[in-house]
Order: sequence, then structure tokens, then C-alpha cells
Amino acid sequence: MRYVHCLNNISSHGTDLLTDSYELTDDPARASAILVRSAAMHDMAFGDGLLAIARAGAGVNNIPTDRCAEEGIVVFNTPGANANAVKEIVLCALLLGSRGIVDGIAWCRDNADDPNIAKAAEKAKKQFAGCEIKGKKLGVIGLGAIGAEVANAAVALGMDVYGYDPYVSVGAAWRISSAVHHVTNLDDLFRTCDYLTIHVPAMEGTIGMVGGRACSLMKDGAVVLNFSRDTLVDNAAMASALASGKVGAYITDFATPEVMKMEHAIVPHLGASTAEAEDNCAAMAVQEMMDYLENGNIKNSVNFPACDMGACPAGMSRAAVMHENIPSMISRITDVFGEEGVNIENMTNKSRGDAAYTMLDLDQPVPATAVEKLEALEGVRRVRVVC
Repeated sequence: MRYVHCLNNISSHGTDLLTDSYELTDDPARASAILVRSAAMHDMAFGDGLLAIARAGAGVNNIPTDRCAEEGIVVFNTPGANANAVKEIVLCALLLGSRGIVDGIAWCRDNADDPNIAKAAEKAKKQFAGCEIKGKKLGVIGLGAIGAEVANAAVALGMDVYGYDPYVSVGAAWRISSAVHHVTNLDDLFRTCDYLTIHVPAMEGTIGMVGGRACSLMKDGAVVLNFSRDTLVDNAAMASALASGKVGAYITDFATPEVMKMEHAIVPHLGASTAEAEDNCAAMAVQEMMDYLENGNIKNSVNFPACDMGACPAGMSRAAVMHENIPSMISRITDVFGEEGVNIENMTNKSRGDAAYTMLDLDQPVPATAVEKLEALEGVRRVRVVC
């Protein structure tokens, strides 16, 4: 029996996928895997039997991914599962930033007791007129699962779309409309676009990427959308740009004290909070977790390399070794099985930064003595007999 602990409420669309060989537990120390959404895990101590943490969402800032890698715990996320939900709220934000919708609603509420509100509203609405987004230039920073969908939808709405992403994958590139202009210099996006939307992770090189210099390059009255991470925008610089009118509006999903004090900032704070997105994320997280626990395969991990050898083959056993990405590790691992007289039928090795992962299909059960020898090798973090 494998035990799974849910740190947050996880949609039943995910947990219902668990087979009879799994059982939900309230005790995280007992768990082979943890399903999580937003709960903070940095101060958690992990049990020796914990093999995987699956985040039902894309961001993993709440998970100590480096410590998990050192302890041989695979951290999964669910990129793209909530992409449509975020795309839709970004499209909504484009309209909120182009028309005085929020101010218009507030005016009507403030004047609700006026018996002549219909006539008064006709006169007042001129101050909330705004402009149309059709024909305007949209700059999309980051063309991953969400950025690509935003770019394509904006093209369909008649916008002139420009995309910047020096690391765009081949798969993502195939999903992007040919009408999206590829930009190689981020400054060109800041200088020429009427609207800018950010879809990159928070990491060294992106934190504070929209700061004073970026704002100074923007067209007067540009609208900035941030539904990715709050730290991507320098709050002090944005507050100054909004106050001066250099930036016309800042629509963000992050209700920090600094943002809430900003003039012309709109904060819906809804993100990917739709029933469909939660269902999709939960299902993907559970499927990734089960494939790893049952077959050793890794897909959409943020701290270990992708590795897939399919289902465990009938009549054979499978061993998985997590280790440091250092020279001669593969030969030392295979030597152990040679010493034990075990034939290796199939093998794969993948690496990601300092972490590496080796899976081996064997023609007989994995001897306990082989496991002991593997665990004793310098640089080995965890050894699993998968099946």
C-alpha cells in the first residue's frame, strides 16, 4: 500500500484516480507522496519514506526543491494545466486596462441613490471611455504554456502581438501563431508596445525585470499586466511610473501592501482559481505522481531530469538510482550489478544540473546486497526498487 497525504484540499478529479493500491493519510510522516497547492513546506521535516511531492499548479516557491533533490525527493508541477484559466483572466485584464470599467462600476455604485442616475451616467461615462484593444500592440514576455495561449488569443482579437522568449521550447514554438512577431531584444518590447504582459518564472535574471529603466523606455500610458509572480515587477518603480502617468495602468494578481497603495493599480487576485483549472491541475499531479511511484518515470519535475522507460516490463525488475551528476557514476552503478551477477536488460541515464537519475531494467529481482552497495556509493542520494 502506498500512502498519499494532501496538504491542501485537492480536487477529487485527481484523488479519484488513485487505485486500490493507494490510501490517503492524514499523517505526512507516513506518506510516500504529498499533494500540495499553496501550503508552505520550507519548514517541514520529511519522512524517510517520502518519494515525491506533486504541486497541483505551476509555481513551486512554497517547496524547498533543492533540499528535496538532496534527499532524493522528486518535486513535480503541472505546467499548462491551468493555462486556459490564466489566459482568460489576462484577456479580461487587457480590457480592464483599456476601458474605465472599474471606475465606471464604482461611479454607478457611488451614485446608486440618484433618481436621475440614468441621465447622469450618460454624461459621466465620457470620462471612462478608454480605447479599443484591436490594432494595438501587445508585448508578451515569456512564451511558455500560458504566454503562448495569451499571444494566440490576442491575435484572434485583432491585436498586433510581439513575443519575447530566448528559451522558448520547440513544443511551445509549434503552438504559437505565425502572426506573432518574434522579438530578440526585450527593450524593443518596452519601447513599442501599448500593452505588456509577463509570463516568466521568478528566478535570478527575471526578478525585478520590470523596474525603473524598463518603465522609462515604455510608451507614455502603457499598460502593464502581471499574472505571473509579484517579484517580477519593482514596486517602487511601478508606483512612480503610475503616479507620473508614464504607465497608464498596472493590472496584477498580487495584492501586496505596496501594490494596494498604487495609483491606477487594479488587483483582481483571482489567478487560475477556476473549478476547471483546479480539476486539471489535480489530475495531472496525481498522474505524474503515480507514474513515478509505480514505474519510476519522471515527467514535469522541477528538481530532477525528465526520464521515461514506460511501464515496468513483465518478468523483469526495475531499479532507480538518484545521484549526483559526477563522472564515472554510471560505470560504478553497473559494476555493482555485474558483481552481483545480475544482467542489465535496459538502462537510461539523465541529468539536470547537479542531479542525475539512472533507471535499470534487470532480468531478475534486485538483490538486497546490490541495494546496499549502491547506497554506499559516494554521490548516491537514494536507491529504489521500483518493481
